[in-house]
Amino acid sequence: MTDTILPGAIPRGELNLRDIVTTLLPQGYARIVQPIASTVITTDDKGLTAGEVKIATRDGPVPAYRAMPEKGGKAPVMLVVQEIFGVHEHIKDVCRRLATLGYFAVSVDLYHRQGDVSKMTDNQEIFAKVVNHVPDSQVMSDLDAAVVYAASTGRADAARLGITGFCWGGRITWAYCVHNPKVRAGVAWYGRLVAPQKAPLQPAYPVELAPHLKVPVLGLYGGQDASIPLEHVEQMRGALKGAGNTTSDIVVYPEAPHAFYADYRPSYRKDAAEDGWKRMQEWFRKHGVA
Repeated sequence: MTDTILPGAIPRGELNLRDIVTTLLPQGYARIVQPIASTVITTDDKGLTAGEVKIATRDGPVPAYRAMPEKGGKAPVMLVVQEIFGVHEHIKDVCRRLATLGYFAVSVDLYHRQGDVSKMTDNQEIFAKVVNHVPDSQVMSDLDAAVVYAASTGRADAARLGITGFCWGGRITWAYCVHNPKVRAGVAWYGRLVAPQKAPLQPAYPVELAPHLKVPVLGLYGGQDASIPLEHVEQMRGALKGAGNTTSDIVVYPEAPHAFYADYRPSYRKDAAEDGWKRMQEWFRKHGVA
């Protein structure tokens, strides 16, 4: 396998290992979601530097996708946390969407050590073979490494750090905002709030973490989400209120199902998705990330 240089990304004299394209991330969409819905949104990379990179971690390089404005000063850093389907085309496109707004967006392959879910066609297989074996401690460490990577490029302002994540990544967003108090704000899209069962590798869910949360987090949830009942949303609201947390908030879209932002899936709900995206931008502006 031969690494190739990302066209036009960084002058050759300034290139280092972290700015070399890998071929480890999946190309296109996860097989489980085929065929792709007609509502899919595609963001080109005009005016952006976008592509795959390697991020140094304590146990070796991990592939990631990053997108940033091609020109301009240092951009605020936005960590983008994948769904259960990994860093496939939708998550890459989200990074490009954020880059067009001026962010240095980076999404790490957080399943890299456990396996490739892009070719799996069953949710149960994905959880049983990969997701259930990913320790939260590893995820927190890899996200920390992504922040270090972004700062090391000289193109990012890591002091203006935000995080957003979807589904599996929504739960991780809540957790990382507890882990790293230097995050200015987070936006969690329909991430689980209450543990479905005890799991040693995922020791605490957002409801349990609420008393320790100091970073303002906006949660975006669907009222018709079969996997996250409104009872769990109310539990989280109660946990935040009980902890005296007045800076975080949760918005529920009554008619939206799970994954309402995923424009490549039948679950996509245009009105809720667009409103959530607008609220996300306002949230990050309000809390000094943008």
